Amino acid sequence: MAPVPESVLSVGATLGEGPVWVARDAALWFVDIKQKRIYRFDPHLGVARSWDAPAQVGWIVPTRDGLFAVGLQSGVHRFDPDAASFALLHAPEADRPGNRLNDATVDPAGGLWFGSMDDGEAADSGRFYRLHRDRLTESGLPPIAITNGPALSPDGTLLYHTDTLGKRIWRTRIAADGTLHDTALFVEIEDGAGYPDGPTVDAEGCLWTGLFAGWAARRYDPAGRLMTEVRFPVANITKIAFGRPDLSVAYATTARKGLTSDQLVAQPCAGDLFAFDPGVRGQTSYIAAI
Repeated sequence: MAPVPESVLSVGATLGEGPVWVARDAALWFVDIKQKRIYRFDPHLGVARSWDAPAQVGWIVPTRDGLFAVGLQSGVHRFDPDAASFALLHAPEADRPGNRLNDATVDPAGGLWFGSMDDGEAADSGRFYRLHRDRLTESGLPPIAITNGPALSPDGTLLYHTDTLGKRIWRTRIAADGTLHDTALFVEIEDGAGYPDGPTVDAEGCLWTGLFAGWAARRYDPAGRLMTEVRFPVANITKIAFGRPDLSVAYATTARKGLTSDQLVAQPCAGDLFAFDPGVRGQTSYIAAI
């Protein structure tokens, strides 16, 4: 039987995104981009705490100093939850005020991979970057309007990156020196199935993607074959993350963005955090070295 997602936290996010399990906190962290808010969800207690960010916030990842890096519209910032403070680390696109940072992941070496996008969701101004120990490099991948991901294979040699408007997920090999080569199409989402949003790779090397306006999340095997489709009671599924100490529970952020008043009535759980049994474990999240 297909998994049945259930709402585990009612937040009504305009654009919930960026879920990541942080083992040191035994908690799931995620963001609401448009409401400029960061959340920490404790599944054991079933409660959450939130912080307001000074700008649109696309993602949050733990760092080796016990704090966090967050992707604000103005750049990568260090976030201290205890002080509720934000300090700018890098502003990779200070010359593109119409862009914002959108999604991220961390590789085994502690390198932070992240993407930017046109906040108007039209111009091909989005790029992918890697930040490691204060060294910021552009990936060299072609610019697109809405970047999502990247996500990494379990051995850290494959980078999956999404062109949301193009409905395509690409796979690129990472060389030993960190350069990218051999980009190939991994999956193209068919018309009527929504738009591929944030990608995540599980412990078996299979890719999960949320489908914005698609009412579902999907799992593809390493060859790009569809294995599982999980249907939701809400239209906009943004990203999957694996949590709990054994990484056996899948969490999904969702969004109210773009829904009409009638659609919101029909989807009372839109924007909530969902959970389901994926039948597979996730990868351990790495800690950013920045």
